[in-house]
Amino acid sequence: MRAVRYHDHGGPDVLKTEEIDDPTPGDDEVLVDVHAAGVNPVDTYFREGGYEPFALPMIPGTDVAGEVHETGSAVEGFAAGDRVYGTGIGRDHYGGYAERVAVPTDRLVTLPDSVDTTAAGAAGVAGVTAWRALVDHAALEPGETCLVHGGSGGVGHVAVQLAAAAGARVLTTASPDYHDRLAELGADTVFDYSRDDLADAVQEIASAGPGTDGVDVILDHRLDDYLQFDADVAATGARVVGIGESDPAVGLENDGVARSKDVSYQFMSMFNTPEFRVLLARLAQLMDTSDLTIDIAREYGLDGAGDAQRAVLEESFLGKLVLVPGQ
Repeated sequence: MRAVRYHDHGGPDVLKTEEIDDPTPGDDEVLVDVHAAGVNPVDTYFREGGYEPFALPMIPGTDVAGEVHETGSAVEGFAAGDRVYGTGIGRDHYGGYAERVAVPTDRLVTLPDSVDTTAAGAAGVAGVTAWRALVDHAALEPGETCLVHGGSGGVGHVAVQLAAAAGARVLTTASPDYHDRLAELGADTVFDYSRDDLADAVQEIASAGPGTDGVDVILDHRLDDYLQFDADVAATGARVVGIGESDPAVGLENDGVARSKDVSYQFMSMFNTPEFRVLLARLAQLMDTSDLTIDIAREYGLDGAGDAQRAVLEESFLGKLVLVPGQ
């Protein structure tokens, strides 16, 4: 089969498409013919060496969707020909940037017929991260105000939809090019993230109405830029969930603001999800009912993996980038 691998850590140029043997599924694994594999920033962290993969050479790719080719001897609930999608590979297991991948059954679920496998291939990291942040960690409730930083991103555009589905009032930030689409996805107010008075504008909208004094739940993908901002716009008792940063040296300039409001901070990693299958099944149901849409900004073949990994960190787009091995 053809697979993208890196033999040493480095930039996108270390990614090479190679001919290798098909994987043999273990007893509790499913061999999947890959239709699509999402391209995520976390894939680049393993390639660069910031996160250590379990082996080199390594096939990257945390997300996957496709069709069951073969099942291991102890596998139940999956059969050849089933449409499936999953996430959580690419760290302690070879990833999805390949024509076939063996996936443990605890990271894989069947996919409803109505859900496109290309979209599903990009859904795992974004969907599970957004769900864990807003539902499991922040316990977002109907009627609360939720701010999603970077609403056009992979996690961001899913989080906007989940917050709207939960009955929250949804605020988000994005480039003006994406405001109309984010409103279609469920955002009540979309702010240009570059405006000088952003904190004041968010606070004004969030505090409008009886009994409100700020934002109740904040999903933050750039803690080094917005940690203090989050405290400034937070309501009393707000919950801030941090999922990433550009610089690991994050800190509050004035922690008294956060203390005075009893703000709670939760920093998370999707890889700590206790039961991937539970969340994957719920997300699949939302995609089946069209309550969740995964926007695909661009598709690449396996030979374009390096370009895709550059783009996921450096370029502006709404939604997700995806590798399609058949291209």
